[in-house]
Amino acid sequence: MSNVRYTDGIRIDLATGETVACDSEDVTGDVNALSHAHGDHLYRATPGSLVCSELTAALANHRRGEDAVPLERTDHPAIRQVDAGHVAGSRATYVDESEVPRTSADRTQSGDGETVFCYTGDCSTRDRDYLTGFDPEPADVLIIETTYGKPEYVFPEQQELERRIVDWLDEEYDSPVLLFGYSLGRAQKLQRLVARSERDRLFVTKAVAGVNGVIGEHLGIDFGAERYRRETELGAGDALVLPSRTSKLAFVDDIVEETGAIKAGFSGWATNDSFRYRGGYDETFVLSDHCDFSELCDVVRAVDPEQVYTNHGFDEAFADHLATNMGYEARPLKRNQSSLSDF
Repeated sequence: MSNVRYTDGIRIDLATGETVACDSEDVTGDVNALSHAHGDHLYRATPGSLVCSELTAALANHRRGEDAVPLERTDHPAIRQVDAGHVAGSRATYVDESEVPRTSADRTQSGDGETVFCYTGDCSTRDRDYLTGFDPEPADVLIIETTYGKPEYVFPEQQELERRIVDWLDEEYDSPVLLFGYSLGRAQKLQRLVARSERDRLFVTKAVAGVNGVIGEHLGIDFGAERYRRETELGAGDALVLPSRTSKLAFVDDIVEETGAIKAGFSGWATNDSFRYRGGYDETFVLSDHCDFSELCDVVRAVDPEQVYTNHGFDEAFADHLATNMGYEARPLKRNQSSLSDF
């Protein structure tokens, strides 16, 4: 009998007795899949081979550093990955039990084994610049991320949002701007938006530049950014893109004090005013690499599964919404649950 568990990553126990582990830290499944190269999804142990995109493998190797044993990507007949629309290289994983190699005895003992699972990983259905949004396909079981799984998290239309950001960049031309976003993901989107503005010069930190290099090599993109260094003098018309985690560090405070730079934060959490104060930002925009609440609902409708498992963020709230308002069998995945009674 098939089963879905949340222990070391999301684990799909197939009717054959094999386990597919998605985004496992220790890579301990019989088959292992990786959705993307963000740190909270990456392996901790030496991975050997993983089912993932070529770009995710390259980004993972870059982020784990030269001293780590390189990840080697592989394929598996039961696994198909499609664009997840989250960040460059991200993939949603479809596992089809009917394609798992097995003997006739296996089929007799476990039944037909025709269940199709969809694990979204982090996802976004929006097309954004060089990213193709997640286009969900039907499956029997859906394991969906629910980062923004509450009704208050509905984001502006993408083109409108991007236009507002570019207009703001032009309106604040007389000051340098510091733009904060994840090194892999929003940092690249911000650079592309700066390129559409009237800003004169674009700089990025070492961490962002490294990710730019990997993405640029695989997708043929030139982000047009210079590397920011200590001796760099920022002036009016300049933009500097930095990792989100640096927004309240001392060197950022020094830049603001020396140049009068304006700090802007970009995230789905900018829906709440508290995001501005937590990051010490002067301006915020609701720019996200995830589905908003409405888009999560649309994903579920498109997949139309018999069973939904929610994971991360507002998992309980979204599962309750699916069950109460949309008529789906839905449960939040709890870490290390051993039976349905543990939900």
